[in-house]
Parts: sequence; structure tokens; C-alpha cells
Amino acid sequence: MEMRRLGRTGLMVSVLGYGAGAVGGLFTKGRPEDQERAAARAIEAGINYFDTAALYGNGESEHNLGRVLKTLKANVVVGTKVRLAAEHRADAAKAVVQGMEDSLRRMGRDSVDLFQLHNPLVANDGGDKLAVDIALQEVVPAMEKLRRDGKTRFIGFSGVGETAAILRAIDSGLFDTVQVVYNALNPSAGGPLPKGAPGQDHGRLFERTKAADMGTIIIRALAGGALAGTAERHPLAMQQVDPIASAPSFAADVERARGLEPLIGDGVADSLTELAERFVISHPAVSTMLVGYSTFEQLEAAIAAVNKGRLAPAAIERIAPTAS
Repeated sequence: MEMRRLGRTGLMVSVLGYGAGAVGGLFTKGRPEDQERAAARAIEAGINYFDTAALYGNGESEHNLGRVLKTLKANVVVGTKVRLAAEHRADAAKAVVQGMEDSLRRMGRDSVDLFQLHNPLVANDGGDKLAVDIALQEVVPAMEKLRRDGKTRFIGFSGVGETAAILRAIDSGLFDTVQVVYNALNPSAGGPLPKGAPGQDHGRLFERTKAADMGTIIIRALAGGALAGTAERHPLAMQQVDPIASAPSFAADVERARGLEPLIGDGVADSLTELAERFVISHPAVSTMLVGYSTFEQLEAAIAAVNKGRLAPAAIERIAPTAS
């Protein structure tokens, strides 16, 4: 499998990562033997970045991933995240440190490779949405202390929230990585938002990550599953998925995804999911792409898709003009 540099971390990560979140659900609600089988197959195929968070399954993802990686004696890159609730604003630094300790306890680890802020970033603080000023002035110093204490090697954040706040966090130079919403329905991190398309304009933020030499971890590569072209969900998967930065509803995203079916008919890819995954990895600014899995078959399909490599420029232009 292709390996790419995770920005200035210098880590080489697989272009396909393993998303152990609740959208796919295998690591939050699956059977232990299925979780171990999937992780073993992923590692065998060359996947070396595994992503989790305290939020996923209320800690179940971290617990299960830690158990599986210990059983497999796996030497992989592990990233997790902390999300601050409203009551944590009184002492954000303390909450960050406690979040790390709780995550390490659940995973049975002494440290992780990457520790990330999970809150949406905004200008005006409120509820789950964290003011970018608090992130830069209170969260980052706490994360840096955890780095000095050997709890994490690198720090990052989830690039969701308001575009101006996300770009400010990137431009600050304080984070090593950023999780980026980038897919065939909203390619605005890499180029213009297609004319008339719904969704948030991310302002070509790949240009900013490149300037900052940040690693990019792509989330919502399949728009929460909408880019499969069907609203049907596997029993393990999250049954209701709210769109992030795309259409106002999941159903609208599914309908837009079906508009890409002519490319399948033309032989560009064998399925919509393959098309979507190869579209994402075609951008040179992408370090790794997270895909969440409900089944072993979905994992195998993603491995096969990325091993086919990038799409031809003509195909990319048909999906998202100048998104490269």
C-alpha cells in the first residue's frame, strides 16, 4: 500500500487509514473476534494508521482498539481525541489532561502517537463548539505539556466548525495535523466548491496545510456513507448520520452521489465507493484517508480501491473541476 508523509511529523502513514468510529460501527458494536480479524487484515494489507476517540461509543472504540492492538502486538500509529464539554471551560487545560489519562486507561497504553482536539472550532464559544481562542491559548499549551511528558508525540485538531476558525488554527503553526472534510460532494478543501453545490466552503485549505507542512487526515471521505449511493445502513453502523459540510440532509447527499453513477458506467471505477475513495487519495495534499467499516467486506473493498491508485485527471475534472 502507498505510504505518505504525515506532514512535519515525519511519520510515514498508509494512504488508507482505519477509522474506528461509530459511523461504521465495527469497533463500537462489533464482536471482539470480528474486530481482531479486521485489524489483523488491515495491518497485513499495509494499513498502519488507526484512529479513535473518546466520543466513539462512549469509550468503547478506544477500549476495543487497545485490546485488539495489544493482542496482535501491533506496531502501528495510533491517534485519539479529546472533546471538551461546556462544564470544562472553567479549566480547559485540566480537562485536556484528564481526557488523555482516561483515553490511555481505556486503551491500556502509556502513550499515543497523535492527540487531537475533537471540538468544532468557532469564533464565539458555546456548548460543543469551542472558541478558537480557547483552543490556541488554553488547549494547545496543555497538549504541549502532554507531549513533553511523553504521553503523545504529536498534536492535531479536527477541522470542523467555521472555516475562518479552522484556517486560523492551521495558520497558527501550533498543530502538527488536521482532520479535513474532503470528498467528492464537497471538494472545497482542494479547490473551488462546485457552482450551485450545497455545503461549507473550506477555502482551499490544503494550500494552508501545505504552507504549514501539516499532516492531513481525511474524514468523511464517503460523506458518512452517502457516497455509496444508498440510504441503507448496516446494523452495526450509525443509523442516522448528520452531514458535515455537505448537503442539509443525508438523503440529499445520497441523491447527489447518484449523480456520479455515469462515471461507473463509463468504466472509471467499479463502484461509487471506489470512485469516492480514489478521488480523495488523488489529491497530493492528502496524507491519509479514514474509512469506517461495518464489515470485513467493506474493508477489503477499500483496500482494493486504494491499491488501484489515483484517478485519471480527466475523471477528477468530471467530479470536481480543478480540485487537484
